[in-house]
Amino acid sequence: MVALVGDERLDYLFMDQSMQIIQSPTVFSYSIDAVLLASFASIPLTRGKIIDLCTGNGVIPLLISKNTQVPIVGVEIQERLFDMASRSVKHNQKQEQIQLIHDDINHMPCIFGNDKFDLVTVNPPYFKTTSEKQFNKNDHLTIARHEMLVTLEQVIDVSSRLAKPGGKVAMVHRPGRLVDIINLMRQYKLEPKRIQFVYPKAGKEANILLIEAIRDGKPDLKLLPPLHIFDQDGSYTNELQQLVY
Repeated sequence: MVALVGDERLDYLFMDQSMQIIQSPTVFSYSIDAVLLASFASIPLTRGKIIDLCTGNGVIPLLISKNTQVPIVGVEIQERLFDMASRSVKHNQKQEQIQLIHDDINHMPCIFGNDKFDLVTVNPPYFKTTSEKQFNKNDHLTIARHEMLVTLEQVIDVSSRLAKPGGKVAMVHRPGRLVDIINLMRQYKLEPKRIQFVYPKAGKEANILLIEAIRDGKPDLKLLPPLHIFDQDGSYTNELQQLVY
């Protein structure tokens, strides 16, 4: 039986009752963003290597592991989140496939070298905070959501260096940062190839951006059909359920 600490709980991994993950409302609980990124990314199935930056409690490596045989690395700077991820990986008996590293993502090119991964996934802090007044009262949530310890430019720079030429970098972010993301990706030799906007429901503005780029790729951007999360009655849409099952 997995040991829980404080207000931690053991939840099923979204709609899948074959895997469970440790979460805490005061430390970290994953959101639909992670589920969408794991479904959106172009995952190598039998050959290659994957690295997930800003891995949090390990949700994306766990989700991806259901659909691939390749080794996955998850990197998390916060010790408490790293510990939660480690226990979740062990609980789901994924230690042979998923390796977790407690470190700053900026150190990864030195640890692994450049041009090593077929896929880099990242769910980075979203908010370019300019004032401490915007921080969460909870330090764990502030670090996870605000660019305190890593900036968007650093995330894209590191992702580009880790990806092989022809390798892919998949990111989930907010639509308001799209121009920044595209400009930085091109600056660091990542060519955006697929973009999908996600809407909470029909008639609402998009609140999630999914984008995938290829290292040293040629310009050829595809805009995927919009994805809606909820029907008008508040239930998950059929398109979402088909995507994540």
